[in-house]
Amino acid sequence: MKTAETVALEKAIRRATYKMGTFGCYEVTIGYGGKERVDYMTYDTKGIFRCYEVKVSKADFHSAAVKSFVGHYNYYVLTRELYDQVKGEIPDWVGVYIGDYCAKKAKKQDLSDREYKTRRSINGRSTEVSTPWVEMLKESMIRSLYRDSDKLIQTEDEQYISRLRSQIDKARTERDRESKKYLRLWKAVRKEFGDEKAWELIEKAEE
Repeated sequence: MKTAETVALEKAIRRATYKMGTFGCYEVTIGYGGKERVDYMTYDTKGIFRCYEVKVSKADFHSAAVKSFVGHYNYYVLTRELYDQVKGEIPDWVGVYIGDYCAKKAKKQDLSDREYKTRRSINGRSTEVSTPWVEMLKESMIRSLYRDSDKLIQTEDEQYISRLRSQIDKARTERDRESKKYLRLWKAVRKEFGDEKAWELIEKAEE
């Protein structure tokens, strides 16, 4: 059961990130059948993922639970009291929100060369499959949005369900468009310059 403070911080970070062209989801499970979850994640039309870890106590902050900082920008969402206690322990690349106020900006992380590796059965054999990290995050967010949609169907809140489905459709459309654009760009640059130069140019284009 979530505490009142946790719920308040979750609502605050949604308020802070709610805007046109940005899609948010609570408790996004990372990867295929993974156990790691991001408390709150947003994805925008520029292809940027932001991850938020909600912490309400010093014990919670120091717990052994994984800090799911897996996005381009990563943040803690804290109370003012907790921030004053732990701010010296927060890495310089991790940002901080105190409720809906950004007290510390995050530094962008390069995800272009990261891959998500998992094993799947292909032709009856267990095979390791690699997926670009950003593509894995998109799939993870879509699956989590569908999970929430299924839960809401049971509440019969049709208006909310309709809005959530619209968010899912927009996220899927954006994912497909970005994937096709990336593939065309990659093929063209690779053909012209070769693999090494292609990676360098793609990374600069994504900055």
